[in-house]
Amino acid sequence: MSKQALRRGLACVAAFMAMGVHAHPHGEQWGLANEYPASSLPGEGDAHFARLVGERAHEKLSIVTLPDAKAGYKSREQLRAVAEGKVAMADTFGGALGDEHPIFGLSSLPFVVADFAQARALYDAARPAYEAAFARHNQKLLYSTPWPPSGVWSKVAATTAESVAKLRIRTYDKTGTELFARLGATASVVSFADLPPKLASGEIDAVLSSGDGGAGRRLWEHLPHFTEINYAIPLSFTTVNLDKWNALDAETRRAVEGAAAETEARQWKALEGRLAQNYARMRENGMTIATEIAPALRTRLREAARAAADDWAAKAGPEGAALLRRESR
Repeated sequence: MSKQALRRGLACVAAFMAMGVHAHPHGEQWGLANEYPASSLPGEGDAHFARLVGERAHEKLSIVTLPDAKAGYKSREQLRAVAEGKVAMADTFGGALGDEHPIFGLSSLPFVVADFAQARALYDAARPAYEAAFARHNQKLLYSTPWPPSGVWSKVAATTAESVAKLRIRTYDKTGTELFARLGATASVVSFADLPPKLASGEIDAVLSSGDGGAGRRLWEHLPHFTEINYAIPLSFTTVNLDKWNALDAETRRAVEGAAAETEARQWKALEGRLAQNYARMRENGMTIATEIAPALRTRLREAARAAADDWAAKAGPEGAALLRRESR
């Protein structure tokens, strides 16, 4: 058997094990899929949520976390996997779902929010739209996780318009790809799970990401420079298949909702100071961090961002445009 076939087989086994249909002596067991590492902020939230459910569901339900794409799905695939009940739950990066519905890409829009408080206010305003969009995909939104601000990881410092134009950069959504293409870079959407071989081969020499937690460990092995541009504070969303949710008794649903609310509060609180922690770990591992960029690059980034926001608003319709106007007040 080839290594590729073996990997596919193991992924299928993991996906089957992740399905929320397993009866156990202590109730039902649900898998919670996540493409990102357990040490990322979303991964930490998964573990926190699973522990709370275990404590509060009175042995009727337990959650098994599946980080690092162990369920066999990348973020773009998790939406359908949960909708179809192939996995009970998923913690999914919103930017990867923009092709399914524009609202999922709202938090990934460049330079729409300037700080954590604005990011939270935008999420609170948009939550009804998020809930409705997920419901159309047969799932319930339980909680969100914010990521630290996205920057540029690269082999050489990316602090000028000229240096950015030379990048072969991975972005996490179509908006990012179009923005960096406007700046002259060769940009493409690549799932985080697919990055390592592309970095090792040199096919990709820059990455748009916060590189939070264990995600950074994969990046600094190849990309020793990080440029702080505060591109966005994107969100990941933890959802559950609606059929599995509706099958729970009222008491268990209340326990899960309580665990979700506490986890969301924990995730947003944990964002405070997270960037400083990440920078300290990055420097310990030999990274050079640039916190200033050339004025000409900043101007070009803002111009490209305005065009990206206008394109998104046209796709998102009146509701999306209203959310953007809210942030610009």
